[in-house]
Amino acid sequence: MHSQESGSLSGFIGVDTMKSRDIAVVGILLAAGAIVRYMSLLIPGPIVSNLVIAFYSLAIILVAPTLREALGIGVVAGVICALISHSIFPPANLISEPLGAIACLGVYRMLRGRVPLAPAVTTLLATITSGSVFVFTALIAVAPTVLGSFGTASAYLAVTVPIVLITAVVNAAVAQALIAPASRALSQGRNLTDGA
Repeated sequence: MHSQESGSLSGFIGVDTMKSRDIAVVGILLAAGAIVRYMSLLIPGPIVSNLVIAFYSLAIILVAPTLREALGIGVVAGVICALISHSIFPPANLISEPLGAIACLGVYRMLRGRVPLAPAVTTLLATITSGSVFVFTALIAVAPTVLGSFGTASAYLAVTVPIVLITAVVNAAVAQALIAPASRALSQGRNLTDGA
């Protein structure tokens, strides 16, 4: 009984390590997200529409990481987003993306096998979590800049909240559209590796 509980706990906090192919999948998806993020810089605004969330959510859904591994994925995504940004306060990504990744893992664990559109709902909620944290972190961290640019916090929220919500819907659609082909590709890769 005790060994079963400790095994579950060690898997949850991340004592087990990801397999090299899972690390490759995460790396490829984060690289794809970085490319899309770079292209999105062409759209002006106080925050960047963050499609990286769709790709790290897809990675978390596909490889089913531990909590610690999901946090690591979020940290890497946060660094990518902070470096490729014209947002009002890019370092806020270092907080928002790890929290978005943890939300993604928790929501998907609850919805997997119970909700037909679990990838879309998971990614939608992960994006809303990440975006909300980003918007409020930036508001607190650079309040003088926000107030100088927008006049009031309400005006800032009126511009940024719709961007978060639109991005959440787009990310949800992207994740749901890509989950089936990505799962098939991952399964084929595993079959080839196992048969070798």
